[in-house]
Amino acid sequence: MRLRTALVTAVAAAAIAPLAGVAAADDGGLPSGRHNVAPLKPVVTAMPVAPPLNVKLPFCAGRTGSAFPLDTKIHGGPAEYHPGGARQSWSLDLSNTSHEDCDSIHPVLVLVDRDRTLKNDRIRMEFDDPATGRRHSVAFLKTDEDEHIGVFDDGFPGFVIGAGKTLTVPVRLGFTADAVPDQITANAAIVQRRGTNGQWVGESADYRFDIVAEDDILHRIDTELAETGRGSTLARLGLASAALLLAGGVLVTAPRRFRVRRRR
Repeated sequence: MRLRTALVTAVAAAAIAPLAGVAAADDGGLPSGRHNVAPLKPVVTAMPVAPPLNVKLPFCAGRTGSAFPLDTKIHGGPAEYHPGGARQSWSLDLSNTSHEDCDSIHPVLVLVDRDRTLKNDRIRMEFDDPATGRRHSVAFLKTDEDEHIGVFDDGFPGFVIGAGKTLTVPVRLGFTADAVPDQITANAAIVQRRGTNGQWVGESADYRFDIVAEDDILHRIDTELAETGRGSTLARLGLASAALLLAGGVLVTAPRRFRVRRRR
């Protein structure tokens, strides 16, 4: 999944600035060719903000002119989520590779579902602030590109990551009982807020998972085959076992029917 950098950053900036004027991304420092993927869009009417927009506060400095200052990684997430099941835990690592402290850091989780059936109100997510121990909820917005954007901000000022340090953010994700089976690709973009501007300062690799009903046996068999390889001996044994189970059901049922007919 390739993030639409400007669009995601603009949405995030709008969400994390309570008195935002125009939710626009500051393109400075972004890799060449990535920041013109989508146009910047005004979101709300201009209003006074604090600090004033003409006060330029510094952003995190990258290792080079094009590298992001934050290395970002999603890890520990399960391969499956069950509708209505308990929220599953995973972690988001934010590593500051620069020589300066990075403050006002807001991760943005982007979910894209294969079937385009996922709805915002079916997503349940929360994160912990390691500095305070407080738990925060995440609300999702949907873009015109069917991306679900969840900004890590319900009023808190953002994470502070010391130079050369790594901050691990605990996250819990789940889906309501009316979520339908689907395949999801998740990616964490990292935005640093400055007033009503936000700069994209990091991005994680993709995290892929499925929403699966607990009784979906065929999905489990297919998952096992994908993990072992369809041409492997174990895969062939799995197919043979599945065939025997299905055939066994017929074999068990057939004699019963035969005996019933003879009694008549």
